[in-house]
Amino acid sequence: MSAGRRQGSAFTVVLLLIAVLIVSMGISNVERSVRAARADGTPGTFTGTSVDCVQHPGHESCTCHGTYRPDDGGPERTDVYLYGRKSQTCPVGEDAAAIDVGSANRVYGPEGSNEWIMTVGVILFGLGLGGWAGRSWWRGPRAEPRG
Repeated sequence: MSAGRRQGSAFTVVLLLIAVLIVSMGISNVERSVRAARADGTPGTFTGTSVDCVQHPGHESCTCHGTYRPDDGGPERTDVYLYGRKSQTCPVGEDAAAIDVGSANRVYGPEGSNEWIMTVGVILFGLGLGGWAGRSWWRGPRAEPRG
């Protein structure tokens, strides 16, 4: 190892690879998250068939399953869920306005979504992890103790 350069350990390299993977996963979700936040997609109708809820301390998380029919007459999609609903707002047996932003199995309400917050959080976490793991490469060499 040269005197002016520090070498990273295998652990550092693995952490940097994980950080790159996390950031790339977050970046790949940016377009859909922005579209969901703006409710920018194909309008249609969601009909709920069932709702599954899980209780957490101070919070209820529900998944509202059903079908989606686009207003433009495209094919009906089954086995999708309406994002961000609570048990009281899931339209089981009823129709509700929905927006398809291109997700494989999820549609959103016309009010949009706050999913972008998690996407930004994932990207920032990956950048922070990468910065922390790679800090030894830009801090420079350690000063040799004077003796």
